[in-house]
Amino acid sequence: MPLGERGGWDKSESRYCGVETDFNDDMPNLLSFNLSTAGFDFLLATLMDPTYRPSLMGSDSNGAHVLPFAGSDLVLSPSQWSSHVVGKISSWIDLDSEDEILRMDSETTLKQEIAWATHLSLQACLLPSPKGASCANYARCVNQILQGLNSMQLWLRIPLEKTDDDSVDSDQTIDSWELWNSFRHLCEHHSQLSVALNVLSSLPSANSLGRWFGEPVRAALINTDSFLTNARGYPCLSRRHQKLITGFFNHSIQIVISGKSVHSLPGASSDSAANHTGNNVDNAQRPPLRPYLDYVAYLYQRMDPLPEQERFEHGYRDFLQSPLQPLMDNLEAQTYETFEKDSVKYIQYQRAISKALLDRVPDEEASSLTTVLMVVGAGRGPLVRASLQAAEETGRKLKVYAVEKNPNAVVTLHSLVKLESWENIVTIVSCDMRHWEAPEKADILVSELLGSFGDNELSPECLDGAQRFLKQDGISIPSSYTSFIQPVTASKLYNDVKSHKDLVHFETAYVVKLHSVAKLAPSQPVFTFTHPNFSRKKSNQRYKKLRFEIPSDTGSAIVHGFAGYFDAILYKDVHLGIEPSTATPNMFSWFAIFFPLRTPVCIRPGSSIEVHFWRCCGSSKVWYEWCVASPCPSPIHNSNGRSYWVGL
Repeated sequence: MPLGERGGWDKSESRYCGVETDFNDDMPNLLSFNLSTAGFDFLLATLMDPTYRPSLMGSDSNGAHVLPFAGSDLVLSPSQWSSHVVGKISSWIDLDSEDEILRMDSETTLKQEIAWATHLSLQACLLPSPKGASCANYARCVNQILQGLNSMQLWLRIPLEKTDDDSVDSDQTIDSWELWNSFRHLCEHHSQLSVALNVLSSLPSANSLGRWFGEPVRAALINTDSFLTNARGYPCLSRRHQKLITGFFNHSIQIVISGKSVHSLPGASSDSAANHTGNNVDNAQRPPLRPYLDYVAYLYQRMDPLPEQERFEHGYRDFLQSPLQPLMDNLEAQTYETFEKDSVKYIQYQRAISKALLDRVPDEEASSLTTVLMVVGAGRGPLVRASLQAAEETGRKLKVYAVEKNPNAVVTLHSLVKLESWENIVTIVSCDMRHWEAPEKADILVSELLGSFGDNELSPECLDGAQRFLKQDGISIPSSYTSFIQPVTASKLYNDVKSHKDLVHFETAYVVKLHSVAKLAPSQPVFTFTHPNFSRKKSNQRYKKLRFEIPSDTGSAIVHGFAGYFDAILYKDVHLGIEPSTATPNMFSWFAIFFPLRTPVCIRPGSSIEVHFWRCCGSSKVWYEWCVASPCPSPIHNSNGRSYWVGL
């Protein structure tokens, strides 16, 4: 049965907990005991008798023999095989052995077992961990299998270990991530190859663990000897292990209990293993691994429910979207509605406008002086409403021009003005702000033209065109904004881009709700724009060189691309943004932006990565170019905006 439901709605894969079993040719009884009696959701079951070796098998006159699988396909129903069994490939296989017979036996057996698992329609198979640092032949064989595989996933078992002692000789250091990275590269980053982490009793540093959340980890195998014993004699985990397991739950990684019971439980109690959840099974009849399952269920059930914002964003996690082209395209009603639901954003705008009005108009002139405020890019009117609410809050008089180029949104604006009886306050202008000839100058210019990267929806170009009708001492809201980037491991995003099999998609920036990513270094500022900008030599072209230092205890890492954010100062101390360290809480109008790399870059422990970013401007478009200069140079991406640009 599932571990639980967070807030009654979470349906992620991590709700299901499995158990690793030894070879048993009575699959129905094995399944019944571990699922019905013990309460697990699936088996990690050995498919073939571990004593089998092809080279030792005799054959009849036709050269045929029956392979020693754990029962025929008929002993379970197709749905039981598919939903409740993950195949475990024989652990003895060693495709990189110096022993040719063992090597050949291993290759034959691997292919036979994968063929059998495919026949059973299993959703996944667990591959044994490579026996040594050299795994080229193993990877070659797996890569061959992957080329002809249907939808089945192959989980490569990798121990979660890394030597953290700097005093250890480099020849003796262990970092299992490097084993995975080598294997993954040999298999061409295949999307059906993923990781099953073997969690040990000691854990590497937090930075080292963080790398794995950007990798395609599907399962975490926790051996019973990794559990501690609490005061009542029941199994429990260290605080670091608990935090790691919670991270696994949040990333849809399934937990699998492995090994024999190593806890002698009190016989008189009918409590659960962790003494947190009740059950109806007497201890005398309790399956030996049930206490470990109960403890994992306890960890799952005590997690906080996802906040409303996370629930809203859940379906967008790691889903690549093309950025908006607000000047070239007119937004649809559904897009407007989504943005308008973000009350936090408009509260911040209202705060900024209120402060600007108080600075602009002294109290003694509040009843006589009317402030001219222009909302450029008014959409369906949320900033108009925020402006009028700010005026009411501060007791200031306001005259509003709502400038909007989308004729469909203008229809809604007229309806709103009539409904709210704003006819004497609000003038609607159906025009592109860059071409409008304003009848008077504005005291305050308000806009919401920011994109995920700050300037990527052409806010600088639009506001440069609009500031001609702002008074010399006028106020722009926002007054400035800065873009940020940071290097990330993002295996899923990389594979999604790679699946298009063309250059264009690797040279496109995507809006994405980042989730299964590892952020390898703190973000750094890239481009800053300030408004109004009355400089005669102003240019919106930008260039920035950045160097990111990867913490030494992280170990080696792979960079699939760069996550981009922005932070904006609306007015004085009122800010708005999505940069992780200063992000505005509970705001969902913007996801991050992702700049992919055509070839992922490997970073050695304690080393740095040098990155170059350009913002380029042409007569009809604006585009970004980016590249890595070290530790190994990459091509300059999106040269001349050949793949991705924003139209003027």
